[in-house]
Amino acid sequence: MPEDPALTLLGRSESRLPASPDEARLETFPNRNPERDYWITLDCPEFTSLCPVTGQPDFAVLQIRYVPDQRCVETKSLKFYLASFRSRPSFNEEVVNRILTDLVAATDPRRMIVTGRFGSRGGISLSVEASHGPVG
Repeated sequence: MPEDPALTLLGRSESRLPASPDEARLETFPNRNPERDYWITLDCPEFTSLCPVTGQPDFAVLQIRYVPDQRCVETKSLKFYLASFRSRPSFNEEVVNRILTDLVAATDPRRMIVTGRFGSRGGISLSVEASHGPVG
């Protein structure tokens, strides 16, 4: 399989993480089965972001599920993109919705669901689910 010139991170030893999601680049590659509906599930059990009030880290288990159309997200670029939230102060709801917005812009999927299950603070756990396209 020939290398896709649009993939700039895959197979390279890049280690500098983007400073923010605005600086990050979500790379994609062609879906080899666009005629079929199928789910891709990406589990990110060690996601962190910054609380905009306390400046403390928020820990979450993040799950991204989508039915691709013409493009799929490349996972190394996704890893770098998600790591860029470590230094960006954002409320949990904003984080999940931003991830959905950016991934939809990059891949234009048929359906996508992003779920963040954030660690407990003050005895309350928070889960956020944002979706694109028909759900079900």
